[in-house]
Amino acid sequence: MGTSRLGKIVVDGDACPVKAEIIAAARSFGIPVLMVSSYDHVLRAEEGVTVVQVDRGADSADLYIANHIAAGDIVVTQDYGLAALGLGKRCRVLSNRGQEYENATMDFMLEGRHARAVERRRGHYSKGPKAITAQEKQLFQHKLTKLLTILQENVQL
Repeated sequence: MGTSRLGKIVVDGDACPVKAEIIAAARSFGIPVLMVSSYDHVLRAEEGVTVVQVDRGADSADLYIANHIAAGDIVVTQDYGLAALGLGKRCRVLSNRGQEYENATMDFMLEGRHARAVERRRGHYSKGPKAITAQEKQLFQHKLTKLLTILQENVQL
């Protein structure tokens, strides 16, 4: 996998259902967390967790995150556009359900997002994602912990 460095975990905090799981995993590895959300969401800073609140604009949190991530960071988001930006900056990117985004599938995912946006503009709306279950939260935490373990083992001092 090559040389890696353990950076920070950056969370697209708007509507992220696994904040507690992220904080727990990060604490066990001593990794800082940056939670970014709009002023519409109330997040509280705590030990090891920095909270940044941004304007209510549709992409404000994504733009802040894109400008504050670096190679070696882990980004947690359900937004494909932000995931693509994170991959471009050599970050590891996970969805809220623990799926690791990869460059090989990103074009396909972005094309799907575009097609759904076109349908919404035509007045055709789909149901959104199902609510995350307790089991899915556990799976997310397991996958994040596994990723952190792999990255920690590959850090070369």
